[in-house]
Amino acid sequence: MAASLRLGRQGILFGLRLSNLINVCGPTNPWQEQVRHFFQSPWFLGVTPLKVQMPALSPTMEEGNIVKWLKKEGEAVAAGDALCEIETDKAVVTMESNDDGILAKILMEEGSRNVRLGTLIALMVEEGQDWKQVEIPPPDAAAPSAAPPATHATAAPVVPPAAPPPPPKPATSGPLRLSPAARHILDTHGIDPKLATPTGPRGLITKEDALNLLKTSPAPKITPAMAAPAAPSPVPTPAAAPPPPGSRPNIPPLSVPGKPGTPGTFTEIPATNVRRVIAQRLTQSKTTIPHAYASVDCDMAAVMQLRKDLAKEQIKVSVNDFIIKAAAVTLKEMPEVNVTWSGDGPLALDSIHISIAVATDKGLITPIIKDAANKGVQEISANAKALAQKARDGKLLPEEYQGGSFSISNLGMFGISGFSAVINPPQACILAVGTSRAELRLREDDQTLHTQQLMTVTLSSDGRLVDDELASRFLDKFRANLEQPQRMVLA
Repeated sequence: MAASLRLGRQGILFGLRLSNLINVCGPTNPWQEQVRHFFQSPWFLGVTPLKVQMPALSPTMEEGNIVKWLKKEGEAVAAGDALCEIETDKAVVTMESNDDGILAKILMEEGSRNVRLGTLIALMVEEGQDWKQVEIPPPDAAAPSAAPPATHATAAPVVPPAAPPPPPKPATSGPLRLSPAARHILDTHGIDPKLATPTGPRGLITKEDALNLLKTSPAPKITPAMAAPAAPSPVPTPAAAPPPPGSRPNIPPLSVPGKPGTPGTFTEIPATNVRRVIAQRLTQSKTTIPHAYASVDCDMAAVMQLRKDLAKEQIKVSVNDFIIKAAAVTLKEMPEVNVTWSGDGPLALDSIHISIAVATDKGLITPIIKDAANKGVQEISANAKALAQKARDGKLLPEEYQGGSFSISNLGMFGISGFSAVINPPQACILAVGTSRAELRLREDDQTLHTQQLMTVTLSSDGRLVDDELASRFLDKFRANLEQPQRMVLA
């Protein structure tokens, strides 16, 4: 221990004396300073970049697609400038820059799909720095980690395959008794039923017996339907043997690109982010929300007459605008329906924002008319037209489709008389609107027939929040507001 301390102290003293000797005897030359500055310069080390990552442009966004870059490499960028267009799970949103600088390197080109949140998509440098000397960070550690499995995969075929286990001997003799499920399983996989060990009553081969045999079977026979598209050759092939009774492939074979599809094949269609999220939310809604439905017919005579009177004054509004206004006013009169469900229970909403369903090429999206109860029908009409056009163009901002409290889906323009819509979670209700139709009704006062323009609306409600009695009262008040438009002015 003492020897180690003594040697360490002597080493420190020797280093100090050597440093003093160099400073006294050998002053620094100019070329040494130039070499040191060269190795410390940005030209050698690279310019430290400002990282641009894939942002979360909506609450449910998990990945995005790069649609278009609005800036080029080497172009100056100011804070707030549009960098690129990103397709989210809702719409195409413009991404803005948070910093001033120069766009040095684009790492994710236009057309890049399924880019996860936080992924590096571009690099910027500060103003005055050489953007061509930007330091490109190394790829993530996850990329090289994928290489070793490839080497194992190439080396795997070298290992001689193990000998297959001997086929099981027939366990039964005499007439066979199979349950329908066991017969279907064995016929589908082409397994001899005599190999199964029956455990059911009086020698019955059950479904569990068939599944156990399937696990121990050395090599299930491939059905001809699965083997047919494996060799898409133009040379005519002999007809395949007929499949055993009840056999069918679990998954249809994939068609070959560029060639006509054979019967039973399919073609994969890549899903957009919008379509993928729609599928997830619809599945979530139908599996987690107890849907209840109630329908009512509304007399549209007063609304039709009012539309004609407004058209004479060059005021053009649609029937759907009156429906939006009537729904918003009814929610204002019945705030117990203007609720949403959270993990702990119902939440009462302070605002009335109506989501309107708009069909686009990429799927259905629901822009929001905010504070619809406090707006006139003409203002609602203008907002609805502007939002619908932005939705079709993919230009909706996140705040224009987030935070709705009640949804309306109108298929009347397609001639649909009535339908039931799926609730848009976390909302409690959605109103499905059909087309108006002329019907003969008996007038009670004079017992004469007259024609009525009736429209069927169906309310889909969350049974946890809006029970049948509350839904019925809501529809009754909605019908009164729609059949007497003057009531909406007084609300």
